[in-house]
Amino acid sequence: MSPRDVIIIGAGPAGLAAAITAKQHGLDYTVLEKGVLVNSLFHFPKQMVFFTTPELLEIGGMPFVTPYDKPTRLESLRYYRRVADAHELSVELGERVTAVHVPQAGRTETFTVETRSSRGAERRLEARTVVLAIGCYDQPNLLGIPGEELPHVSHYYDEAHRHYRQHVVVVGGKNSAAEAALELYRAGADVTLVHRHAELGRSIKYWVRPDIENRIAEGSIPARFETEVREIRPEEVVVESRGRQDRLPADHVLLMTGYRTDSTLMCQVGVRLHPETFVPEHDAATFESNVPGFYIAGTALTGVHSGRIFIENGRFHGQVVIDAIRQRLAATELGV
Repeated sequence: MSPRDVIIIGAGPAGLAAAITAKQHGLDYTVLEKGVLVNSLFHFPKQMVFFTTPELLEIGGMPFVTPYDKPTRLESLRYYRRVADAHELSVELGERVTAVHVPQAGRTETFTVETRSSRGAERRLEARTVVLAIGCYDQPNLLGIPGEELPHVSHYYDEAHRHYRQHVVVVGGKNSAAEAALELYRAGADVTLVHRHAELGRSIKYWVRPDIENRIAEGSIPARFETEVREIRPEEVVVESRGRQDRLPADHVLLMTGYRTDSTLMCQVGVRLHPETFVPEHDAATFESNVPGFYIAGTALTGVHSGRIFIENGRFHGQVVIDAIRQRLAATELGV
């Protein structure tokens, strides 16, 4: 089989946008996704409402129509399914990329991409270029404390009903922590919010902030500011503030401490990462990494600063990347 022009890893908005542009220009492409379509969005909280308006989530020239000012998670999933169907995109779901091998001078001229399907089947694909658009929701920022691996501890929040009449400790002070705490409180959970800083984060949605601040002020959601989690035990959380330790009852612990891109594939192919931020080295104009022919799009570019690229701006990366790839392939054909 002839090598494809491009293999796109990740079927989120950035990866789908790249696929649309690749198809429009007649490139031989496919998208490989380890999970489901827009896998990160699928794992967002079930009742989530986006901070942005629907038109800022649009890709491929398809309108995002919703009766609400701000779209829900469910509406967004439906929208991206429509996009994939309308453009008849080649997307292979449940296909995890396990390894990427770079071209070897004098031996190979293409990337070799190894995959394993959700059914255990393994394949090797060849491509002249690769686009990494995997998002940042797979690798949570760990606290590195005893008990973080216990079964009642999670870095992901989905819905509140299961926590009815339970003691839940929510760790974090940004939007995800605030929304989770409010939903849990209204579902009948006994919630305590623990945050290492003196106040809540500035990125909290404008309609969420007064709600969480009022619940904290009235005591409905007790908050421990300037407090660090030191240990998680089966029935309690050990916290420390200003040198004094305390114990909080906990049937469940939600560590809403943020996420970062899994850098495994980038390190494997030789992409250089910033030693502190883990931002991959790349050309800001083309998103090509320091590895020729290996491009990075969307939130995979952010390292530990996952809040700097959203769907709203990452959705434009696909066209930029594919335009750069077209120029690269054309130059290769001409022997430049």
